Amino acid sequence: TPDVLVEEVRVVQQFQDVFPSKIPGFPPVREVEFFIDLHPGTRPISESPYRMAPVELTELKSQIENLLGKGFIRPSVSPWGV
Repeated sequence: TPDVLVEEVRVVQQFQDVFPSKIPGFPPVREVEFFIDLHPGTRPISESPYRMAPVELTELKSQIENLLGKGFIRPSVSPWGV
């Protein structure tokens, strides 16, 4: 579960020589939850995305997939994040 530290997992405790003390790519604990309070009736601002060269777009997609896979980011379900 998200509330359990890696060090608290029994198999990690039993086999400490196999598990590294730092796990690369493991999502960090977020110390602060951020919120943006909106005034009632506020609607998303619509702007076109920046144009990118094909090679830049390919790199962007690669980095996004990498970060999604590691759990550092997640897809947005917000109308503001479209």
